[in-house]
Amino acid sequence: MTAIPNLKLNGNQSSASVDAAAPARNNGMPKHVALPPGVEVFGLSKRFGSLQALSNVSMKLQPGSFRALLGENGAGKSTLVKCVMGTYRADSGRVVVGAQEVELKNPRQAHALGLGMVYQHFTLVENMTVVENIVMARGHLPAIINWKKETEQLRAFMETMPFRVEPRAMVCNLSAGEKQKVELLKQLYLRRQVLILDEPTSVLTPQEADEVLGMVRGMCSEGSLSVLMITHKFREVMAYCDEVTVLRHGKLTGEGSVKELTPQRMSEMMMGTATLPEQAKRSEVPAGSNGKPRLVINDLKATNEAGVTVLRGLSLEVRSGEIVGIAGVSGNGQRQLVQVLAGQRSPTGGSVRVQGEEYRASREEIGRHRFHVLPEMPLQNACVGNMTMAENLAFRLFDRPPLSWLRWLLNPRAMRQRAEDLIKRYRIRPPWPNARISNLSGGNVQRAVLARELAEEVQVLIAANPCFGLDFGAVAEIRSQIMQARNRGTAVLLVSEDLDEILELADRILVISSGKIVHETPIASAERQVIGRYMAGH
Repeated sequence: MTAIPNLKLNGNQSSASVDAAAPARNNGMPKHVALPPGVEVFGLSKRFGSLQALSNVSMKLQPGSFRALLGENGAGKSTLVKCVMGTYRADSGRVVVGAQEVELKNPRQAHALGLGMVYQHFTLVENMTVVENIVMARGHLPAIINWKKETEQLRAFMETMPFRVEPRAMVCNLSAGEKQKVELLKQLYLRRQVLILDEPTSVLTPQEADEVLGMVRGMCSEGSLSVLMITHKFREVMAYCDEVTVLRHGKLTGEGSVKELTPQRMSEMMMGTATLPEQAKRSEVPAGSNGKPRLVINDLKATNEAGVTVLRGLSLEVRSGEIVGIAGVSGNGQRQLVQVLAGQRSPTGGSVRVQGEEYRASREEIGRHRFHVLPEMPLQNACVGNMTMAENLAFRLFDRPPLSWLRWLLNPRAMRQRAEDLIKRYRIRPPWPNARISNLSGGNVQRAVLARELAEEVQVLIAANPCFGLDFGAVAEIRSQIMQARNRGTAVLLVSEDLDEILELADRILVISSGKIVHETPIASAERQVIGRYMAGH
């Protein structure tokens, strides 16, 4: 891979430069090998209104190194990398790429310097092919594109990679794992030598995650790539990274070599004096559990928004006092399954029975069976953003005493008192019942929805990616609440793309692929690699 020359964008030469020496593991490389540029930031600060998102943060990414960027939600990680990529302009501080200080006003300038970013959410155009997406991402395009030549060149490039995707395939027909690979291949094909990866394995199977990070690790080791990765997974940090940088509340709180750190020490740097909530223990014989199936799904079929069948005869059952985890790569029917159970989508075939009775997710049935749902992206799927926290917390019971009189006249005082109680019990911040729920952080929105769904007796709980994108403290708290519900005898269906989460919480694991359950195993005999193969459709 050819080194990209440094560009001077603001006319100012920095007195400080990035050390061009490779890490110690590269010392044996031939001297003629051109290293990728390193990146160094000095004293970056960024404010959004009254929020100080970054405060005097400095960090150094050595050429050819693999550095992890850690921190809780709201710690400033995304703000930092967006300042490096030119998406945001820092209020103060400097960015040095290679040996040149630069002032990046947009990502296109970052791309010209060899910097690229793989975002947590895909940036591909669904109705275009792989080759079209990659070619259109170039900074400059000719008036007429020779697609045959472009396809041949891309296919030849993929022959040098450990994984490949058909260049002419439509992106909309790819699995989530394949899309993530395309995002990475796009950056490499366009000769981006410094990569910023934002949670790059969140939609990959364990094997795919190891394949992708192993390839990136290898390119760093051979000196052709420098990588900064945002992740919440200590396993990935310990297995693949050289160094870590930790942010908390917009400030640098620690950094160092992975070889000299432990997950416990990194967690302490992330959370300071705060401690993780104590995890609820799994009860051997859950209180109130009779072991009978509470949720039975038989031969369920459903289509997506385009009318394509995505649930193809799915069957499962969940017993009282049991957590059944559904593992699978995103896009295999999980979202449609949760929507059917929540009453947001009508099935096209099959049946759902709750406690032996046919279930169609009407409000009356939901209340009678105490059937509750903790959906993915709760701000979009379970809340009204412009309404207050007290109003959102009252959705379940607004038409029942004491929250209403005669089923139609609301009692604001009772609603506020109930909200204050739930806010205190579930430690929701800020603790203001009249605050708009859209102004809360992601973790606190999730806590609010969890409080609403678990405050009363629950017979069946559907939890869909309940901890996606949340920090360690929120994750620990929410998982503990789900386990406590299970221990009280609730039948829990946990639909999650985080295999670690399922392995931690589930009593039984089912794997979904192409809209069907293709594998089942009790947690005692579950094997990560076996589950991963079924997730990948093998």
